[in-house]
Parts: sequence; C-alpha cells; structure tokens
Amino acid sequence: KSMDTRDCAFEVYITNLGKYNEGQLIGEWVKFPTNNEDLHAVLRRIGIDRHYEEWFITDYDCDNKVLYEVFGEYESLSELNYLAHQILDMPESAELWESALEMGDDTGSVKDLINLTANLDCFDFLPDVNDHEDLGYYWIEESGCYDTGAMGNLSNYIDYERFGRDIAMDESGLFTEHGYIRHTGDSFTEIYNSDIEDIPDEYRLFRIESQQEKSFMQKDKLKDMER
Repeated sequence: KSMDTRDCAFEVYITNLGKYNEGQLIGEWVKFPTNNEDLHAVLRRIGIDRHYEEWFITDYDCDNKVLYEVFGEYESLSELNYLAHQILDMPESAELWESALEMGDDTGSVKDLINLTANLDCFDFLPDVNDHEDLGYYWIEESGCYDTGAMGNLSNYIDYERFGRDIAMDESGLFTEHGYIRHTGDSFTEIYNSDIEDIPDEYRLFRIESQQEKSFMQKDKLKDMER
C-alpha cells in the first residue's frame, strides 16, 4: 500500500509484563498511530491496572525489515506514535523512505528514525535506476549534462556501465529495490532529541506516560550519549 492509503504505519503487540512473568501471554495488537482513548482501552483489556502496572512489547508487524530490526521490547509508545504519524504524513514517496532506510545511516533508534522522516530532502533519489548501466545512461542521456548529439558516432562507444560505476563510487550511492539513492551532502535538521516534551501534544500518549515510560526514554538518551 502507498503511504496515502494505509491506515497505519506499523502494528505493535503490547503485553502485560506481570502476567507474562506469571506464565501467561496476555496482550493485544495495536495499530500505530493510535490515540489516548484507544490505547487506554487496550491496556485495560489486557489487565494493566493498579495490580499489573507494567507492559512490554513482544512483537511488531512492519512492512520494512529495517524498522523491525530497530524496534525493541521497551520502546516509548509516545515515540512510536510520533514516528507513525511522521511516516504517514510524509509528502515524499514510500520508495524514497524505504531506500533511505536501506542506506542504513541515521537508523539506530526510534529517535533517529523520527529525524530521518524530516530530512528526506537530504537525499537524491532516481527511481527505476537499478544498476551501474542505468545510472550511467541516466547521467549521459537523460540528465541534460552532456550533449551526445555533438559527439556524432563517438556516442556509440560510451561505456554507460563503467561511467555509472565511477559515479556511484564517488557519491557513495546505493542501488535499492526501488532505485538509486545518494546523500546530497546537506546536514540533517534535528526535530527530536529524545525529550518527550518535544513530541507534539496531538501525538503524545499522556495516559501511559508513567515512570516506566519515562525510564525507557532516559535509557535511550544515555545510549545516544555513548554512541
């Protein structure tokens, strides 16, 4: 599905930690983005109350394997909700987003992913350019940078593949399932620094911002400082 037609960015299986420690797997799938009312109803249904106050995440359902590998058991639900909104609200194509994820830069945490969604203009993306020959052909024949007509018959001897290989090496570009992507060299703008107060109110899940939730985010901050 395209980002314009999906009803969620990913799904999260939230589990009652106390019941889990007692040998029972009691949880429920939640589509993200979500809201306070729906999430509170889920927590109530899985038994999160005064007796069982803690939860954790046992699984994710993501279209992209990079997200699945980044997400952990004790992510902040407010951060996940922020990311989910950012993914669905991106004006850029899903192919550009997935290709940027595949590059593997700035994808070490949910915080990094949130910032990545706001910096897709820091990448150049050529859809359907799938190998060195495609890349060389694009730059020589389609980009407008070269006048092959002026070369006459010599243009028949252009080695598109070799030219494309040199470009990809110089740019540190990457061929992905959807096309070719490279960094423009522009610096990222950080819109989120792991401070829960930076999450827009409409995305924050106030009812579950417990001490447990805040302790997760504090651990993430310490990890960022160590990296």
